[in-house]
Amino acid sequence: GGCYSTVILFTMKAAILIQRWYRRYIARLEMRQRYTWNIFQSIEYAGEQDQLQLSSFFSFMLDNFTQLNGNGPDLISHLLDPVVDPWSDRERQTMYEQITVPESYSGPHLTFPLTVSHTNALLSAFKEQQPLHGRYMLQLLHQTKKLLKQMPNVIHLSTPYAKEITICGDLHGRLDDLLLIFYKNGLPSAETPYVFNGDFVDRGKKSVEVIILLFAYQLLYPDHMTLNRGNHEDHIMNLRYGFTKEVMQKYKTHGRDILLLVQDVFSLLPIATVIDNKVLIVHGGISDMTDLYLLSSIERHKVKTDCKPTGTVDPVCPQPRCRSRGQPESPRCRSRGQDHGNTPKKRRHLTRQGSSSSSSSSSLCSPRGSSRLTLCRCLSPSMLSPTDNLQVFFLMMMIVVDLLWSDPKSQPGCSPNTFRGGGSYFGPDVTRRLLERHGMTLLIRSHECKQEGYEVCHDGQVITIFSASNYYEEGSNRGAYIKLGRELVPRFFQYQVSRNTRKLTLTQRVNVAEGSAVRAVQEKLFSHRSELMAAFQQYDTSNSGYISVSEWALVLESVVRLDLPWRTLRPRLARLAPDGSIDYQSCFEDMGPGQPIPQVTPNLAETLYRYRTDLEIIFNIMDKDHSGQISIEEFRQTWHLFSAHLGVEVDDRAIDELAKSIDFNKDGSIDFNEFLEAFRVVHKLDVKDQQQG
Repeated sequence: GGCYSTVILFTMKAAILIQRWYRRYIARLEMRQRYTWNIFQSIEYAGEQDQLQLSSFFSFMLDNFTQLNGNGPDLISHLLDPVVDPWSDRERQTMYEQITVPESYSGPHLTFPLTVSHTNALLSAFKEQQPLHGRYMLQLLHQTKKLLKQMPNVIHLSTPYAKEITICGDLHGRLDDLLLIFYKNGLPSAETPYVFNGDFVDRGKKSVEVIILLFAYQLLYPDHMTLNRGNHEDHIMNLRYGFTKEVMQKYKTHGRDILLLVQDVFSLLPIATVIDNKVLIVHGGISDMTDLYLLSSIERHKVKTDCKPTGTVDPVCPQPRCRSRGQPESPRCRSRGQDHGNTPKKRRHLTRQGSSSSSSSSSLCSPRGSSRLTLCRCLSPSMLSPTDNLQVFFLMMMIVVDLLWSDPKSQPGCSPNTFRGGGSYFGPDVTRRLLERHGMTLLIRSHECKQEGYEVCHDGQVITIFSASNYYEEGSNRGAYIKLGRELVPRFFQYQVSRNTRKLTLTQRVNVAEGSAVRAVQEKLFSHRSELMAAFQQYDTSNSGYISVSEWALVLESVVRLDLPWRTLRPRLARLAPDGSIDYQSCFEDMGPGQPIPQVTPNLAETLYRYRTDLEIIFNIMDKDHSGQISIEEFRQTWHLFSAHLGVEVDDRAIDELAKSIDFNKDGSIDFNEFLEAFRVVHKLDVKDQQQG
């Protein structure tokens, strides 16, 4: 008996030890998941701030570009043209009737009005990687534009008897997620109505196919398929995040016409949807100035981009920097209770090296002041005149920006969304007031990736829904959609697209996502190498190559400006010495340049690493025939403007020598893709793997 009880006791102790070990193991995994998520989100939002800064450069470029051979960058003029009105009789001449579809084309053929057989053909074609011909793409966009022009800013829906409305969030070019939703929930129809809440494009590789399906189903079932606009239904955002490039790659002949027509279609998408007068659906969120009655009356098609550059005069916010140069803030800023000098802990406005900081409010000002982005929050009501069309337009734009860019926060009040650089943070009190004012009970929004695909906050009054699974990395998050019946009680459905034949374990998913996130941070560090080294050496007074962990973390936080748990990340980023200090040069050991160009000085090289994405966008705009080549003169002009706009000091002679050195065949033109490839950060472990493979 004694022996038996000993075995029992030993077994129980072993079980307790295993249980403790497992709990610690899961806790460590969850901690790694949390900081991985934090990395992805911080870098994503930093990119959005960079995009708004780049939009300011476009305005600067239009104001200052020296005409080359009588032709400026005409595509950028079209992309940023604020005067083209999709409502006017002067329709863009798509001329799709004159485009011949060759007999060799084996994809779907469309005739209008569409039928179920057409949408079925599109589904089958996209599953087989077959494209839609440019003629049909233009015709589809033309028909969609005609339909959207008839729609109001706010769509009102009623839940059908004994049926439910399905609400989906961001898709971001993930065709697999859209097809999985249709497979699980049913194809759009009168029996299965849908609301898609914006951000259909960018980031993913199948944005073209996603919008074709969404627009086709909207044309087929206009009363049962609703599409809200998101902040990525914006041609300026599309330049950075991939949709523009995808269109030009898939439609080399008609890509330009398609992009210009898409620009019109995006500007005509409704801004909000209301279900049973009780549920408000918008892409981003709200602010303390959101007014649904006013929203119903604005001319939404005039807000072609949320990142709109203007001329030198801004009648809405005449203070060039708000508080950035010590001017007193306007009454509107004070009414928010937000001191511009005290930005939330999350993220301060990114200040480019050598340039003035933009205001830490949501006023996105050009660092040079000659041209600005007018996402301006510093607006006093007394400054508005109802008869001044320009001022009314800016107010209109601010309302739209808040609805497309804002995020909820747990604290009460409303403050500028400094983390993204546009829109607001709105608290539970702001939500409650808006819903009570309009007799509503629920706000459904998207705009933020959530690990489970959805999140409920503000005492159950706000739901975030996100439908792109694996958004940051394979296994990083689930996608979800909501079903609402007549009782308006939301039911959540989750899913995850799996590209692997075998399912990854939790540990494998965490390892993959963490590895990808750490690589992204390492690239950030590499692109700020000189700044970081200078800051490290200020603490390293004895030139030992070592500083304390707290000093190392402080330098990274102040230079890289990402709100990350640097101490937790330290083992993945830098080596410790036996005495516990950090070998700070080890931060850069695992990375190197692509194909170094001898004529490039270290200072210029680092600038190129940091702004590589921005330069790629600009070069693609200037490459009017999409040959991958630009002239040496265009290269010089663009880089001089870009460096001047950012306040980055680069010797003119260095740029000229660089331009000559990369004209490899001396024909006066530059292969900019080859040039940019030299300024891609290469992870040395990748190179070793390729060599071994």
